[in-house]
Amino acid sequence: MKYYSLNNPALETTFKAAVKMGLAPDKGLYFPKEIPALAKDFLERLPNLSKEAIALEVIEPYIGNEIPKAVLKQIIDETLCFEFPIIPVTDTIGSLELFHGPTLAFKDVGARFMARCLGYFNQQDQQTEKSTVLVATSGDTGGAVADGFLGVRGIDVVILYPKGKVSEIQEKQLTTLGKNITALEVDGVFDDCQDMVKTAFLDPEINTKKNLTSANSINVARWLPQMFYYFFAFQALADKNKPLVFSVPSGNFGNLCAGMMAQKMGLPIHHFVASTNSNKVVPEYLKTGNYQTQKTIPTISNAMDVGAPSNFVRIQQIMNHDFDVLQKHLSGYSYDDAQTKAALVRLYQSYNYIADPHGAVGFLGLEAYLNTLETSAYGVFLETAHPIKFLDVVEETLQRTIDMPERLMPLLNREKKALSIDSYTGLKNYLLNTD
Repeated sequence: MKYYSLNNPALETTFKAAVKMGLAPDKGLYFPKEIPALAKDFLERLPNLSKEAIALEVIEPYIGNEIPKAVLKQIIDETLCFEFPIIPVTDTIGSLELFHGPTLAFKDVGARFMARCLGYFNQQDQQTEKSTVLVATSGDTGGAVADGFLGVRGIDVVILYPKGKVSEIQEKQLTTLGKNITALEVDGVFDDCQDMVKTAFLDPEINTKKNLTSANSINVARWLPQMFYYFFAFQALADKNKPLVFSVPSGNFGNLCAGMMAQKMGLPIHHFVASTNSNKVVPEYLKTGNYQTQKTIPTISNAMDVGAPSNFVRIQQIMNHDFDVLQKHLSGYSYDDAQTKAALVRLYQSYNYIADPHGAVGFLGLEAYLNTLETSAYGVFLETAHPIKFLDVVEETLQRTIDMPERLMPLLNREKKALSIDSYTGLKNYLLNTD
């Protein structure tokens, strides 16, 4: 499979090179030259396939012979070592819980898959120089990447996160591991962190010294594996025999984009809903046809605090830049913090379900879309993080204590270690002055 830059289709490369570079030389996102169609009998076989077999069949065409099948199977086995349950909330709505991985966030899938792919490529190259994974996080990406790459030989990880805009547990997950993981606390918002990362990739002075790659969803090995759980959900809900709608809490739009790739491959998903907080660039675009980035607004659903979503250009490419076609496949709704808290309370009091703020936004968007339909459908909202990661907000809103998962207990006593920076100069100086 070849990949090309969305800024310049003439810039083609391999899966391996796309993973190792992260971003194309012209700052464009990589995109597969072809979107492979599912085998004609795939849906017939789907009910009897294991989740590992599903993942292998879905991802293999995007990799080709660049990773041997036996190695790819092992990577998938190690990536999917936890469950993806769908919890019924109402008769027509379920929650797809994606927080049962090691860092209690959906990003564990992409981070673990990418770490193992990059580790394999470096091993095959017998690379003597280290690779540096440079990543910006609005919350959960940092912890998932830190856990996924912890102790991987030949790879250093540098995580940029916005000061005071991630939860305490999120911050602990990305600042306390040490070893090959370094956290940089940025005096700014997520978009500032993301801009710094993109600038570093194009800085010739840095690139003469560092082998940089990204572990944000801009990296194809982080983005594409997120297709897996849409297939798992479709398999689990086949007996509903209803059109299936997914509502995806959306910030940088990698997760939603992966779902739309699965649909493009042939997975019969009826519709997608982009559910955002007050950072509503895409919902506004879907209403007006005017795409306008905005200054980031801090919210209680901080992983979606993105005013310039990187992956939306990929969604546009999937839809062939046809606005009418996009509107047929995607609706958008946005909610402020007060509405999010009200949804948290209603989910708990009416349905005995404890969601995190992102899941609550996904629930609201799903409800709104389902109410527009004249025929019945089954809706799934993605619960992208464990409520414990937003402990203060959830406990204060619900007026109850949330049980701490046992795996997090040791984390709370670890010491935070982070370097403070306030500009790109600080990042550049760090990268140029560390081995």
